[in-house]
Amino acid sequence: MTVFAERSAQSAGSPAPDEILRRTLRRHAAGVTVITVPGPAGFTATSFTSVSLEPALVSFCLGLSASTSAAVRSAERFAVHVLGPQNTTLARQFARSGIDRFTGAEWTAEPDGLPLLDTVPAWLTARVTLRERIGDHLFVVGEVETGGSRSEEAGLVHHEGAFAAPDPLEAHRG
Repeated sequence: MTVFAERSAQSAGSPAPDEILRRTLRRHAAGVTVITVPGPAGFTATSFTSVSLEPALVSFCLGLSASTSAAVRSAERFAVHVLGPQNTTLARQFARSGIDRFTGAEWTAEPDGLPLLDTVPAWLTARVTLRERIGDHLFVVGEVETGGSRSEEAGLVHHEGAFAAPDPLEAHRG
């Protein structure tokens, strides 16, 4: 009955599909990462996901109008930095436009200029295998090359417009 009510409301001139998507995704907790490419350039992303284990492929999406879009389009490699609860300042910094996002961030450049952030719990690098425009975004897939872990802490998540730390639920006992 709820599904019917939502469909009826749509036909009566209620929210457009993009607003429905925004409203729905606010309820979806997503891991927070920073994606970097040579330049240096980087941005905060919640669109990172695994694609395949054989071969090891990962992906992310970036808005075509993003300030880092040109750098991502020309990059042969990228790094994904999994953030932890202590990295909220870093997440906010790499989400801002109009600033040098690397100012104050601790990072090291690989020989090709790919920046690796030094204070994150885990990271990986990947070589771009696919770049495709999909709607108003660029979809990027890469094959994992290297990676590392610096700590065992939980990842940072984004939910309901705010950063949060996951709190494991107790196992259901029947």
